[in-house]
Amino acid sequence: MADLSSKFAGISSPNPYWLASAPPTNTGDQVMRAFDAGWGGAVWKTIGDPIVNVSSRYSSVDIGGVRMMGLNNIELITDRTPEINFREITEVKKRYPKHAVIASLMVESKRETWHEIVKRAEGSGADGLELNFGCPHGMSERGMGAAVGQVPEYTCKITEWVKEAARTPVIVKLTPNIGDITYAARAAKKGGADAVSLINTINSITGIDLDNFSPRPMVAGRSSHGGYCGPAVKPIALNMVASVAKDSEVQIPISGIGGISTWRDAAEFFLLGASTVQVCTAVMHYGYRIIEDLVDGLSNYLDEKGFASVNDLVGRSLGNVTKWEELDLNYKIIASVDQQKCIGCGLCYVACNDGAHQSIGAKPRADGRTDVWILEDQCVGCNLCSLVCPVSGCITMKKVETGRPTVTWKDFSKDPDKFAYLKDPHH
Repeated sequence: MADLSSKFAGISSPNPYWLASAPPTNTGDQVMRAFDAGWGGAVWKTIGDPIVNVSSRYSSVDIGGVRMMGLNNIELITDRTPEINFREITEVKKRYPKHAVIASLMVESKRETWHEIVKRAEGSGADGLELNFGCPHGMSERGMGAAVGQVPEYTCKITEWVKEAARTPVIVKLTPNIGDITYAARAAKKGGADAVSLINTINSITGIDLDNFSPRPMVAGRSSHGGYCGPAVKPIALNMVASVAKDSEVQIPISGIGGISTWRDAAEFFLLGASTVQVCTAVMHYGYRIIEDLVDGLSNYLDEKGFASVNDLVGRSLGNVTKWEELDLNYKIIASVDQQKCIGCGLCYVACNDGAHQSIGAKPRADGRTDVWILEDQCVGCNLCSLVCPVSGCITMKKVETGRPTVTWKDFSKDPDKFAYLKDPHH
């Protein structure tokens, strides 16, 4: 059986699944119940000066009958005092010494203030510190959170202050609300960070009430932009994790965050360079017990692939992530319809005809269904028909042997005449 134990920046945990700093880690009771359920670690809900929060706090985007595909929040850091939080961290570590407990911290940008909170957090027994440089609302207006994470110089300076006092590993949590997240990651590394975690939440307004014209979630008829998370943000998070993992100037451990709901999601983060993952929205939706499926699924997958540990997954896909101009322009696929599985809905024809490349033929039937077929000489292999088809495995993409060598945009741009045939979209 594969070994799921984790060693992240020197911090040990029974498995690489940690709870992210959020409502599920707001109290010691919650964290202990999570550990009993099987979670390997927890990043405490961000500790700082006592905060007064608003009501209401959350809104969501639902898609196709699926609730909370995206979750928006305007909640700030913990509204419980540092004294209470640090006392509970001490109790949790006493009862669960083998689990990872990370103190998430956010205070005003003063050297002595950071030194003080670091010493108190480490004095409580926390295994490590996560610096919240990502909160996009409320705190950033006060010169904290994303206001720090969006300016590499601030990220570097405050990390340096923390490292002056810290004796445990320091993780810098990065904001996605920035043009290029690698600059912030490099700044964290320059400041002495032992690891980074990403992504924090994305600036968002999830919707407007069309009757009272208030954004959601409504607070006395008004609202604010909030932080967006959940399954909808996973593609953005994967891209940013890969960008940081591939950057030669960073090269420190990564804890992946953003839309992780299943073991497959977690495996994708590992393959793109993360060595632990943090989960929030899925727990807010379904509870701590999802850890059972996360652990079993990953363990079975590793066994099937013949991998001894999660470390065997970390970064294996990075070599397959490249720049567009390095892709093979002579690689060709076309769509293929399994007529035995086709239900004649005609959706692929409509999508291709109106939204893509007019590469599907169609003929109405007497029973109201539609016969469809691929116009192979017109198909550009865009995948749209296979994506909209409601029947699994009905439309697949098959490779066409062109007999031509690999040619990239770099090759073409050097000698356009030599590769003139590439200008034909159906080459």
